Amino acid sequence: MNNLTELQRLVSPAPKPQSLAWDGATLWMGSRETKRLYAINPATWTVGWETEAPGTPWGLTFVGPELRAICGETADDNRFIRRCVPGQGFDPNFKLPCPDDCGAQLGWDGQRLTVSQWYPKKLVTLAADGKVERTIQVPHGICGQVVVEGTFYLVTTDAEETNEYFLTRFDPRPTVPKIEVLARIGFSARALAWDGKNFWTNHREQNQIVSFQRPD
Repeated sequence: MNNLTELQRLVSPAPKPQSLAWDGATLWMGSRETKRLYAINPATWTVGWETEAPGTPWGLTFVGPELRAICGETADDNRFIRRCVPGQGFDPNFKLPCPDDCGAQLGWDGQRLTVSQWYPKKLVTLAADGKVERTIQVPHGICGQVVVEGTFYLVTTDAEETNEYFLTRFDPRPTVPKIEVLARIGFSARALAWDGKNFWTNHREQNQIVSFQRPD
């Protein structure tokens, strides 16, 4: 199996980068340490706007012009899906509990949100009201996800404390869903975003954000 091809490895504008999302022009990052979201200009690598999250922003995705974030709140790190409007901040009235109080990353396929559950190894697709529509069991722990052209690309691992992390492609549309491990990432990655050409992930413990090519 080939290692992925890194394109850039950049210093994160805040420590412990945890979540990522792409809105078409801007890379958004949520920090586990500061509990804030940052809008990063990828050309200048500067922060144009930032806001405080209501908890640890574990997962992040765009739903149209708005962000959705999985936030870990309270002393027990209870998991909720929150709404954030760029330039304004978090909506205090939007708060959906994650199924089973469990959620790490978020994906949006243009119609529905999908919550990934790392240790249960599940993708859970939600209706607009937060009710579970579909649950898919996958063979690996999930610590990053993004939906590209109807297909899930995942950061996966079976050994969290090692560097054995992989880029995995999962297509849930066939009668028998298809899953493929595409490349070895080689470090403990967190989150996954797609800018239309390349992927982005975090090397959280090194305070770095990494872009890499889409494997053939």
